[in-house]
Amino acid sequence: MKPNSYDIKRDIGVIFQEVAVFEELTVYENIDYFCGLYIKDKATRKEYIEEAIKLVSLEEFKKFYPKQLSGGLLRRLNIACGIAHKPKLIFLDEPTVAVDPQSRNNILDGIKKLREAGATIVYTTHYMEEVEILCDRIIILDKGKILATGTSDELKKKARIEEKVTVEVNNLKEEQIDKIRKLQNVEEVKYNVNNLIITYKQGENNLGELTNHLKKEEIKYNKIYSERPTLNDVFLELTGKELRD
Repeated sequence: MKPNSYDIKRDIGVIFQEVAVFEELTVYENIDYFCGLYIKDKATRKEYIEEAIKLVSLEEFKKFYPKQLSGGLLRRLNIACGIAHKPKLIFLDEPTVAVDPQSRNNILDGIKKLREAGATIVYTTHYMEEVEILCDRIIILDKGKILATGTSDELKKKARIEEKVTVEVNNLKEEQIDKIRKLQNVEEVKYNVNNLIITYKQGENNLGELTNHLKKEEIKYNKIYSERPTLNDVFLELTGKELRD
C-alpha cells in the first residue's frame, strides 16, 4: 500500500494495544481529528463522531481530556478514534487488556455491534472466552506460526480432550487418586486444594461411571459437574503448558 492510497486506507481502521490519542485534545476533539483524516464533510463527520461516542458510551465525557479518564475509558476512546470513519475492515489488538469488567463488557458489546453492522474485524487476544464470544473464524498462533485454524467447534475437535469433570471433594488420599487415574478413558487427574479435575480423552458415560466409583469407594463430595473442552484447553493442548516469557 502506498502512503497516498487514501481510498484504501479510508476503509481500514486500526486500534493498537497501546492507547494513541492526543493529550491536549478533548474526547470529542480526538475523535474529530482522526475521523477528519477521511471524512471531510463537516455534517457527516459530526454524525459519525456522535455515533462513535454512543457506541463506546462516552456521552458524559465529551469535554474530558485523556488525563482525566480511567484506563477503561481511555481504551474506549482509543476504539472510537479508530472506527469513527466507519471502516469496512477493523484491526483490534488486545483492546481489553488491563481494563475493569464494566469497560470490558462495554468494549465487547461495541465490537459485536460493529460486526453486526457489517464490518470485518481482525481481533487479537489472549483471552479465549472473548474469542468464543466474538469470532466466527479463529487462528491459533504460536511463535509466529499458525498451529490451527477453523471455527470454535472445529478447533475443539483437535484437542485430545473429550470431557472434563470437576469434583469438589475434601481430603482425598493419594491411593484414592491413583484408583481414579486407572478408570477407563481417564487422560489426566489433578487434585488442587479441594478440587479434583479429571480429563477424559473419550467416552460417553464418564460422569456416571465416576459417580458410581465415588459411591463404591465411599468418597463423599460437595459438588460435581462436567464440561466440554474450551478454546483455552485447545490452546494449551496445541502450544504447550510451560510458562512463557
